[in-house]
This record gives sequence, C-alpha cells and structure tokens, in this order.
Amino acid sequence: MSSPFVNSISIDSMAKVLVVEDEHDLSGPIRDWLTREQHLVELADTGIEAIEKLSVYKFDVIVLDLMIPGITGIEVCKRFRSQGGTTPILMLTAKSAIEEKEAGLDAGADDYLTKPFHLKELSARIRALLRRHTQSTGSELKIGALRLDVLARKVTMDGQEIHLVPREFSLLEFFMRHPNQVFSAEALLDRVWASDTLASPDTIRTYIKILRKKLGGEGKDSLIRTVHGVGYKLEAPSQG
Repeated sequence: MSSPFVNSISIDSMAKVLVVEDEHDLSGPIRDWLTREQHLVELADTGIEAIEKLSVYKFDVIVLDLMIPGITGIEVCKRFRSQGGTTPILMLTAKSAIEEKEAGLDAGADDYLTKPFHLKELSARIRALLRRHTQSTGSELKIGALRLDVLARKVTMDGQEIHLVPREFSLLEFFMRHPNQVFSAEALLDRVWASDTLASPDTIRTYIKILRKKLGGEGKDSLIRTVHGVGYKLEAPSQG
C-alpha cells in the first residue's frame, strides 16, 4: 500500500521547506529569512495542518516545533515516519532538557534546535540536513555546454551568460539536479511553486517555452524535452 505521505526529492540550494510553528512572531521571520536564502517556504500553525500538507505536498526539509496546538510535534513526527515519510526533520524545542531532545530524536527527528536561536544557525542546520539527504551538493551544475552557478545565480551556455528571472532559474536548477528524469507539470508545480500559488500546468508550459528559447534550442535541439502524455525532462548528452 502506498503511503499517504509524500516523500521528498532533496535539493541542496533551492529547497522547499515546511515550517510548523504557531508563534507568528517566530514563523514570520523564519519564512522571510529562508526566502531571502532562495528557499520556498510553507507555513503551518497546527499539527493537523502540518499532517495535511505533508500528505499532499513534497518538501525537502521540515522545521517542526515541539509544542504546537492540537497534535504535538512529537506526534506529527511519529505519524510521518510511521507512514514512510523520509524528509529530514529539524525539531524546535523551547527547553534544553535532554529528555525533550531525546523524545524528539526517538520520534524520528534528524536534529534539534533549542529556542532562542539565531537564524544563521537555523540556516546552517538546514544546509547540513540537505547535504546529508541530497545526491547533488555542488554549487555549480553542468549539463553539456550548460553551466549553472547556484551561489552566483548565474547561467551560461558555451560561455555566454543567459539572463533568467528567479522562477526560470529555479525551474532550470531543478531540472539540472534531476537530469533525464521525467516530471509532470503537476510535479513541477509541487517542487518549484508554492502550494497556494495560482499557477497551473499552463504556467509550466509557458516557462518551459521561455527556457527553451533562452537556452537557444527548439524542438529536437532543445535540452528540455517533452515526453508526450507524461511530462518534461532535461536530457543530458550521453558521455562518449
């Protein structure tokens, strides 16, 4: 039987993060901070809301407060893991008691952070979790003559810079981290767009068309191929 929870495909730079925190004066700054670091952030106020989001959407990392209304963070973590969820979880705790930390780790959390904390430390913990769970951790991605520098936010083809808007960059980065894998328009919406967006499969088709034009290839010459009836993939040139 398939799990009702959706497992994550991790990315090192641009990550989709679920922050489960009922204190808005904390969740807001966390969202703003991680957004500035090029992450896509979703918020949940309660354990029930977190479970609902995890049942539908894919995330690369979960920041989960231990004490949230209704279902506690411990219970959310247990349910997620028992249903096969593998997304890394960073547990936030208000106390430094070893028993509380031990309970979080036993429930399936990968790491914990005690409040109050600096947002820089939160970022460092998230990066560490992503490195641990990702297959591609380089800051520069290469597919044939195409180069994407994650840190400099720069794309070049045959040495010539290609100017992309942030969403185009994020979509291309996702494709380059998963070469030769086919993704439906709906899957791309889940991975690169926020769940509350008004974007549709038509939006994906529009961005694919723009990317193809900017990358200088159309039809059979394009790196981004359409797999009819299935979705899209970035086709990496065969070696040798």
